[in-house]
Amino acid sequence: MDSPVNLRMHDAGPGPSRAPFAIALASFTSSFDRFAVSPLLVFLAADLGASLAQAVAVAGVYFLAYGFTQPVWGMLSDRHGRLRVMRLALLGAGLAGVGSALAPGLGALILWRGLTGAFFGGIIPTSITFIGDTVPNHHRQSALADNMAAVAVGTALATATAGVVGGALGWRVMFALPVLLAAGCLLALRSVAEPERPAAQGLWRTLARTVSNGWMLAIIALAFVEGAVVLGLLTLLAPALQDQGLDAATAGLSVAAYGAATLVASRLVRPLARRWPAHRLIALGGLGMVAGYAAVALQVSIGTVVFAAAGLGWTWALMHTALQSWATVVLPQLRGTAVSLFAAALFAGSSVGALLAGPLADAGRWTLLFGVTAAVAGVVAVLSFAARRAYHRRHP
Repeated sequence: MDSPVNLRMHDAGPGPSRAPFAIALASFTSSFDRFAVSPLLVFLAADLGASLAQAVAVAGVYFLAYGFTQPVWGMLSDRHGRLRVMRLALLGAGLAGVGSALAPGLGALILWRGLTGAFFGGIIPTSITFIGDTVPNHHRQSALADNMAAVAVGTALATATAGVVGGALGWRVMFALPVLLAAGCLLALRSVAEPERPAAQGLWRTLARTVSNGWMLAIIALAFVEGAVVLGLLTLLAPALQDQGLDAATAGLSVAAYGAATLVASRLVRPLARRWPAHRLIALGGLGMVAGYAAVALQVSIGTVVFAAAGLGWTWALMHTALQSWATVVLPQLRGTAVSLFAAALFAGSSVGALLAGPLADAGRWTLLFGVTAAVAGVVAVLSFAARRAYHRRHP
């Protein structure tokens, strides 16, 4: 197994410039399953004789399990290997997906969806860790951007097709599709080799070493605030348009600019990363969220919401992947745990951001809400830039 020194040498040495297709396919599948839930709630509520409020628990339990199990998966991957954990997660998600598709009632469906979320929660952090293990540092952000593109495609495809499939064929068919995708991932992973990793340590010792590192704590804190600003407030762009009298379909299509911008911007990461250090990419990406929220603070309209959603996609492709890549560098010997804590902080931040913004959204005070968000976005962009530049100077 590699020592920490050898791992750092590998980070700077020759190697592949992108991850295997099977890794991107697994990330796509996890994202597809996660974003297919919400458009199906009305259909499954009607079919199971439940209220919409009761059906929301199907999504809520899934998201909680998805987010809070990620540190566990990270520590397991540090101890038992990236691909072993990914295969276990895909197998478990596939079996739980079968249970979801066959669930006889709402209670059983909530249970099965919670298990599905818990298993799929292990995929994307492990994919990021695998990229950190196998792709040298000078190619890593580009490889992470490629993986992010797969996630974006999964998000867009799920939100675009879930309502159509749910209405035409039923929600059970939509829940069954990720089962087939998970099986395909397991087959594709058969040709992928397990990367080397340091000798396993105890779970609690691994966690303690990770959270005692000052740089890692800074990255986790930045991920928490980024999650609140980008993911948490992104969910309120469509309601802001609906509050102006627009229909849900128009509002949803306006926010879809987020996915399109993420795909386009992710294609720019590779050439930009060859020329600029990570802190400059953070600064460039941070401009997107500041400008976007400033625009909707001035006026909520289709044009400004499209601009804001596209700006957040730009931020996600440039700034987020730079922070993501940084999380893979600080503790290479504990990479799985570090990345999973980064991801957990991101999801926790998104929940807290949405909750804190709720009262102002309910009151329709969009100017104040998005104005404050733009200011917070500026602060987190500056802090992320400064912290990453300081780290670069100490660890060139």
